[in-house]
Amino acid sequence: MLLDFLASLSHRRQMPRTLVALLSALLIVPTVAPGVASAQTPRQSTFHVAEGLRDRALKDGTAWTVLESLTTEIGPRLVGTPAMTRAKDWGLAKFESLGFSNIKVEPFSKSSWVRGAESASITGPYDFPLSILGLGGTVPTPPKGIEAEVVVFPAYADLLAAPKGSLTGKIAVVTQPMTRTQDGSGYGAAGVARRSGPSEAARRGAIAFLTRSISTSDLRSPHTGQTRYADDAPRIPAAALGVPDAELIERLSRRGPVRLRLNLASTTSDKTLAWNISADIQGSTRADEVIVIGGHLDSWDVGTGAIDDASGIAITTAAAKLIGDLPRRPARTIRVVMWGSEESGGSSEAYAKEHKDRMGSFVIAGESDLGADRIYALQLPAGALAAPALADVPALMAPLKIIVSREPAPFAGSDTEGLQQAGVPVLSLRQDASRYFDLHHSPDDTLDKVDPEQLSQNVAAWAALLYVIADSDVDFRALAQASK
Repeated sequence: MLLDFLASLSHRRQMPRTLVALLSALLIVPTVAPGVASAQTPRQSTFHVAEGLRDRALKDGTAWTVLESLTTEIGPRLVGTPAMTRAKDWGLAKFESLGFSNIKVEPFSKSSWVRGAESASITGPYDFPLSILGLGGTVPTPPKGIEAEVVVFPAYADLLAAPKGSLTGKIAVVTQPMTRTQDGSGYGAAGVARRSGPSEAARRGAIAFLTRSISTSDLRSPHTGQTRYADDAPRIPAAALGVPDAELIERLSRRGPVRLRLNLASTTSDKTLAWNISADIQGSTRADEVIVIGGHLDSWDVGTGAIDDASGIAITTAAAKLIGDLPRRPARTIRVVMWGSEESGGSSEAYAKEHKDRMGSFVIAGESDLGADRIYALQLPAGALAAPALADVPALMAPLKIIVSREPAPFAGSDTEGLQQAGVPVLSLRQDASRYFDLHHSPDDTLDKVDPEQLSQNVAAWAALLYVIADSDVDFRALAQASK
C-alpha cells in the first residue's frame, strides 16, 4: 500500500521522482529486530535483499513499460532499415531515462537484406494463392517470377537422399513438421531445413526452395528466418509456407503433379551499419568485474518483435534497474547490452571483438531470448553449485517455481556465443517455449501475446539471481576448472 501511495505522489508531482525511487528501494530491504541486523552474515544480508528484489519485481511495471514502448514507438526493427536507426536512438534514451551509467554505442559494419513484394500460388491442378514469406537473405526471383513443378519431401532427410540432378528445373518443397517442446529443442531439429535446405536443393538442380514454416502453429501465418547459402552451391530463391498451405501441397502431390508460381523481391547491401548498445549499473567495491546480460534489439520485419526479442530487452533492463535503485549497490557491475543484429547475425562477433582485451573482467554472461513465458529452470556454469555464496539460490528461485538444474549451462544465447567461445562462463534461465514457436518470426509476434504476469516472473528471477552473483566474489572459471 505504501509503495502505491508513493507512486501516486510521484504521478501527481507532489514528491520528486528521485526521492520516491529512493524510498521505494529502501522498502524492499526487509527490516529486522534491533540487535539482529548486526548478527547477520554477509550471505544472509545478500539473501534478504535478493528476496526483496524478487518480490518487488513481481509487482514492478518497468519491464512492461519498456516492452510496450519499443514495440509501439519503433515497431519492426530489421537491420538495414530506418527503424533500426530509430531503435538505436530509443535504446540510448531509455538507458538514460532509467538512470544507467557508462552508456555506449558500438557500431559495426555488416551486410543487410530488406524484403520487397512477395507472392506465391498454386497454378495446377487449380489456382490457389499461398501464404508465404521470403527467408532472410534469399535472392530474388526474376522480375516475372518462377513457375515450375514441385517435388515434395516430407522430411529433410528425404531431400538429402535425393541424387544430384534429380531436381533439375523443379521447385523443392520440404514439409517436415516441427515438434512442440518445453525447452524449444524441436526448433533445432526442424530449423536445419530453413538454414541449409536452399543450398542442398540447389545442389540437386532445383530452381527454387520452399519449406513448411519452422513453427508449431496450425495457422496460415508464415514464419520467416535467416537462411545460409553455402559457398559451393548456386543461390536459389527461398521462402517459407504457412503450415496449412504446406500440408495442402503435400496432399495434392500424392494425387498428381503440382505446379507453383513464385515471386520474391528484395534488396541487399554489403555495407550496413549496426550497433551494440550497452549501459551499466555500476558496482561498489568490485566495479571492474562485470556481469554481461541483455537481449537483442533487432527483429524481423513482419511483426513488432514483442517476444523476439523486445521481451528480452525489457526483462534484463528492468531487472538491472531494480538493482540500480537499491540504496546500496552490489559489489560487481551489471551491464545490460542491447545487441544490434542477432536475426541476421553479427552482433555476437562484433561485441566479442570490441571487448577481446577485457574478457578476463567478464564474470559471467547471459541472454534473455526465448520470449516472455515463465522461467522453469536455471542452469549455472559447471561447479557453481559448490560455491557457498550461491547456496541460497535454490531457495530464492523456489517461490517462482524455478528449479536449479545440476546440469551446467551449455549455451546462453546467440549474442553471448562469442563471449562463451572466448572463455566467459554463461548462465541460462530456461523459459517455457511451449507456445513460443507458434509466434516466432511471424506477423503474430505482437505485444498482445505477452502475459504481464509471466513477464514479471522473468524479471524477478533475473533480479534476484543477478544481485546474489553481483554481491559475491564467486570465480566461475575456477569453479569450472575444479569440477573437471
